[in-house]
Amino acid sequence: MSDGRVDALLADLTLDEKLRLVRGRADPDGHATGYLPGVDRLDIPPLRLVDGPLGVRDREATAFPATIALGATWDPDLARRLGRALAAETRARGHHVLLAPGLNIVRVPTGGRNFEYLSEDPRLTSAVGAAYVDGVETGGVGATVKHFVANNQEHRRDTVDAVVSERALREIYLPGFRAAVDAGASAVMAAYNRVNGHYMSEHRRLLDGVLRAEWGFDGVVMSDWWGTHDAVAAAEGGLDLEMPGVSAVELFAPHSRGLRAMRRLRPSDRLDLDPPLLWRLVDRVADDGQPDPYPFAVFGDPLGRAIVDGLVAETTLDRKVRHVLGLYDRLGTLDEDRSSNGRDTAPSVDRDGHHDLARAVARRGTVLLANDGVLPLSDGASLAVVGPNADEAKVGGGGSSEVTPTRTVSPVEGLRQRASRVTFERGIRRVANPSMFDVPGSGLRRRLRSGPDFDTAVEAAGTADIAVVVVQDGATEGEDRDSMALPGRQDRLVRAVAEANPRTVVVCRSSGPVAMPWADEVAAVLQTWYPGQADGAALADVLYGADPGGRLPVTVGRWFDDYPVAGDERRYPGENEHVHYNEGVFVGYRGFDRDGVAPRFPFGHGLSYAAFDYADLAVERTDGGESVAVDAGALDLAVTVENRADRAGREVVQAYVEPPEPPAGVDRPRRELAAFASVEFSAGERRTVSLTVPRRALARYDPRAGWTVDPGEYAVVVGRSAREGRVRETIRVD
Repeated sequence: MSDGRVDALLADLTLDEKLRLVRGRADPDGHATGYLPGVDRLDIPPLRLVDGPLGVRDREATAFPATIALGATWDPDLARRLGRALAAETRARGHHVLLAPGLNIVRVPTGGRNFEYLSEDPRLTSAVGAAYVDGVETGGVGATVKHFVANNQEHRRDTVDAVVSERALREIYLPGFRAAVDAGASAVMAAYNRVNGHYMSEHRRLLDGVLRAEWGFDGVVMSDWWGTHDAVAAAEGGLDLEMPGVSAVELFAPHSRGLRAMRRLRPSDRLDLDPPLLWRLVDRVADDGQPDPYPFAVFGDPLGRAIVDGLVAETTLDRKVRHVLGLYDRLGTLDEDRSSNGRDTAPSVDRDGHHDLARAVARRGTVLLANDGVLPLSDGASLAVVGPNADEAKVGGGGSSEVTPTRTVSPVEGLRQRASRVTFERGIRRVANPSMFDVPGSGLRRRLRSGPDFDTAVEAAGTADIAVVVVQDGATEGEDRDSMALPGRQDRLVRAVAEANPRTVVVCRSSGPVAMPWADEVAAVLQTWYPGQADGAALADVLYGADPGGRLPVTVGRWFDDYPVAGDERRYPGENEHVHYNEGVFVGYRGFDRDGVAPRFPFGHGLSYAAFDYADLAVERTDGGESVAVDAGALDLAVTVENRADRAGREVVQAYVEPPEPPAGVDRPRRELAAFASVEFSAGERRTVSLTVPRRALARYDPRAGWTVDPGEYAVVVGRSAREGRVRETIRVD
């Protein structure tokens, strides 16, 4: 950052001009999600922020696979490539900051926004999330990590208080954000929810204490849209930038004649209505998870009055403006030198190349959950493709991540490009693809239409060599799914098709874990998440022999009651506006292990068309047996992996650590992910794979002593999932 330049600008700004730089406005062109108008007098230009993380939400853009599919690749290098592609599309549209990635932990299996997050595990989230951030930032765009912190459900997200222990915060929910800050993230978005009694937009201990003082973050902390409540509390709590800082009427007016007319007429002002008439109507139809966009602009006149009245020091505002100007300077917008600090420029976007990248991420994020040998398919086999939405690509879920794709390839289209004979039958009515922007009652006409013929679909499946059943859920920001069950009659359809054709392949396009009561009755199951615009092309690649590189970034239980959050309404969905994280650090597979619950498919699971053997695990200490920084490397691992198949394949080598018995009164997970690597092997190849386990992977967080490595014997288990260790060694740590 050029401190002298920022200091000079700050010294020249008036109070009103400073306030212009800490509150968003409506983009006059109607394209930016967030907009700072700048200060013309001092040649400070506008700053434009745009939604992600599945693609740029401005006109047409590449609809990349959902973030959870990226997490399923277990590949930071691929995440970095995706980040750079998103940066190029962001800059090509004239924006400066991307509102991505989402780094919250998948705690609730039915969470409405799980598809926007990477994993249930903090180490996997940290590695892939940091690489994504690095790709965006080195591509010349500011990355915004969100939603800081403990935004793990959509139900009442705007008011709920996450009551969570310091240990759980440090071990589970904060590491991904810490890794993103270390990777150079330009901005952090505060979550809507409260944490231990304080709204995150006002949380001084976490924003100023942890984020800035401990981690050294010097970027911008912004609110989520309409996520502010009190000017003084937010100013003193560490928030820099209120977004959007305008009413919904003003924000969306560029897209609507009616809203523009309402803004001109100001009916609520004329009638002296507070809250305005529009918000009274919105409150009657809005979902529980949607924030109330009134009142707004707490960093406008309310903050100005607080400064004049001495409730907030102007030096506090100066710190916020300094952070914002630092972002301007970092991105090169003050002199429009977009290649400053070694960043690239992007005069144009390679749409074909980005489509191919979307296809690669979708293919690599596909998880082969089960296969009795039916896959890969032979070229001459006839296919019956069955499913309510199999003739459309699943480009994402609802909400701020919705993208208008540049093109799409549906499963039916993709398979027709590969197979000689493909029939398609819907079987049941379409499953709704919900949107946060749906008008109440939308889709009613579709629901009233007569549905497709169930028996015809089953008959078509029975006469084909292979039946491919494409099922899906429908998830959106602002609300959680009602259950883990697939919507509609999809489970019944799968079972009927499987009974008619024993060579049935199920393709599951879902936002996260779903119940699969038919999993043992079908020949193969593929998990493709929300695959993006290249959906069908990537599916055809995998079905016809491209080795699926994906491994589960979440545990797939048999039903909701398997998960650690189940069984107590205080844990989920909460009680009296409080959700108690009293499972502590036992989230996802950690809780399954503690409770002795066998998942349907464990964390890290995924099959290959190749076959891998593991041998000769060597574990070496690198800390010299002395006390070193908890972030330093602690163990070097080397394991021999051999592909004994006559075809190439990709293996994700996973190392887990089992700690010694902890002190009395302390519970530790039985096994935790410590390191991993996604490696491609040629046919018959044998090689040594090296992994580094950081000291923090051996540690637990003690609220009094901080990060603590318990002395004793640690087991290192390397294998193919959290429940399939292939080789094991022990080492003593003092």
